[in-house]
Amino acid sequence: MEDETEPIVATNAISKETVTYDILLSPLSWLKILAKETHWSFVFGVVIVNGISQGLSGGIWRVATDYYWKDVQSVQPSVAQVYQGIVYTPWIVKPVWGLFTDVLPMAGYRRKPYLIFSGVLGVVSMLILSLHSNLHAVFALLAMTMGSASVAIADVVMDACVAQNSIANPSLASNMQSLCQLSSSIGALVGFSTSGILIHAMGSQRVLGLLSIPSMLVFSVGILMKESPTVNFAYAKVHQKFLHAGQTMWSTLKCPEVWRPCVYMYISLSLSLNIHEGMFYWLTNPKEGPSFSQETIGFVFSIGSVGSMLGVLLYQNLLKDFQFRTLLFWGQLLTAFAGMLDLALVLRLNLKLGIPDFFFVFIDECVSHVIGRIKWMPILVLSSKLCPSGIEGTFFALVMSIENTGILSAAWGGGLLLHALQVTRTRFSNLWMAILIRSIMRMLPLPLLFLVPKSNQNDTILPPEMLTEKDDIDSKEDIELASLVDGT
Repeated sequence: MEDETEPIVATNAISKETVTYDILLSPLSWLKILAKETHWSFVFGVVIVNGISQGLSGGIWRVATDYYWKDVQSVQPSVAQVYQGIVYTPWIVKPVWGLFTDVLPMAGYRRKPYLIFSGVLGVVSMLILSLHSNLHAVFALLAMTMGSASVAIADVVMDACVAQNSIANPSLASNMQSLCQLSSSIGALVGFSTSGILIHAMGSQRVLGLLSIPSMLVFSVGILMKESPTVNFAYAKVHQKFLHAGQTMWSTLKCPEVWRPCVYMYISLSLSLNIHEGMFYWLTNPKEGPSFSQETIGFVFSIGSVGSMLGVLLYQNLLKDFQFRTLLFWGQLLTAFAGMLDLALVLRLNLKLGIPDFFFVFIDECVSHVIGRIKWMPILVLSSKLCPSGIEGTFFALVMSIENTGILSAAWGGGLLLHALQVTRTRFSNLWMAILIRSIMRMLPLPLLFLVPKSNQNDTILPPEMLTEKDDIDSKEDIELASLVDGT
């Protein structure tokens, strides 16, 4: 009997190792599949925009701006929370950027000029923050908003490509979103890991100046991008194109398959109040909190990026075939419970259990981001499937702006909650109550899950007539990079 059982144990061990190995190497298979089915330049663009501009730069930006408002401008956490919401506003008007890139070419090109403008705007805004030693809070807020707008404009261009390719290849929609999110998570991991060290060595202002480099890369992509020029474009008919795009968006929004999930996504995001600034001030406070250093804060946030990557891998390998409604139900429920880890930390229950602050925050950040990414991934896939043909960039931007409005509402709601509970730079006695209210509110959207379709994530949601190109004025162009055109 012993001889019979030993091979079974060995087989199970090999099987587990093989599964783990396949999961770790799965991103390479996504790259090969997407490069073959779409184009290698699409994959390259995702890595630059999502990985470097949003991920790497975003990781450094988050930590640097937190310390900028806290140490340079010396504002209260509730004010900083509201300011962060204002900085986020360019993402709400993404349909404007998308509409221009879809309808109005500049100098005969639809994509290149907007990427170039995005890069210039980012460089200028970051240099203003870095070089001005006594910048007023209002002008600092304006410069940060400009920097946020530069990233949003570049993001719209890739969103259009993702939406267009998702319609052309519905079975690859989850792979595309996984690639976008994994690139962003890897970039954020590098950004967060180095942010604390950079801020400690250079200060938050100079670190913000370094963020002009990713903007320069976006500028270079705009220069190198291969795009067929629009010949004899009828600029006199631009208003007709805008009118047609508006009518198409309105008719699509009236479709129950579109407006119902949009309502759910907004409510779900807006009720998840953002009290990040309150937690950040508490974590760095030497009396009330753990008094984490700049390097520690950067490392903690980098752990969140690892959690995000794990969430993407779990989604791609185990969860992408689940129904939207099922996955969103568990994601929403687990997000509410994950928020209670912050409550245990603030009430110092971890110390009573003998768990050090750093180790507990490590677990908290990782678990919260794994669950948050699993919840966010089906929302992104669903959003990409709600876009009608012909205005993919505009409508995907519109859907994302609805979601970004929910995120902005959560940020401002969190700021008002911190203000109402009198959580300040030095007073944190009511921070536990803010965390409890946030966790309870995260469960409120569960009864509204009937608004989300039951369909599988690989199915087409829109009616067939909305997936047919109706605008015969312009043909869709392939986007390539000039440096490799000759080899294709």
